[in-house]
Amino acid sequence: MNGNGEPYSSILPAKQPNEGQGGPKEVAGGRLLTRENAEQLNPCRTQSRESGPNGLERVRDAAKKDGKLQFTALLHPVNIDLLRDSYNSLKKMAAPGVDGITWQEYGQHLEEKLKDLHGRIHRGAYQAQPSRRVWIPKADGRKRPG
Repeated sequence: MNGNGEPYSSILPAKQPNEGQGGPKEVAGGRLLTRENAEQLNPCRTQSRESGPNGLERVRDAAKKDGKLQFTALLHPVNIDLLRDSYNSLKKMAAPGVDGITWQEYGQHLEEKLKDLHGRIHRGAYQAQPSRRVWIPKADGRKRPG
């Protein structure tokens, strides 16, 4: 069924007749769209052209459309280029992370570290470290989380 509740067999591509010079018109036979291609919105004609949503954008769009949707492979779109872009978008002068490593320190031998991280993510061996919890003293003697 398509999005309107109609069977896929009712969806036909529209192609106008070929108007030859003085000869008979040729009408192209319509073919049925397959279920996999019926709702594909990626305007990309080849894989080498970069247009259309990337993997993470497709996950985000699917989650917005159906809040009850369950995802089983969220890390599939994570690749080395995405990890490199994420690293480069971090604040370079930010405080060290939970592991005590600064942006500059992690950048040494970056490609090796990204390959290792990518492998651990896709093997299921990556474990994110818990957030560091600090308590900030207030004027009245109590402490607040920060």
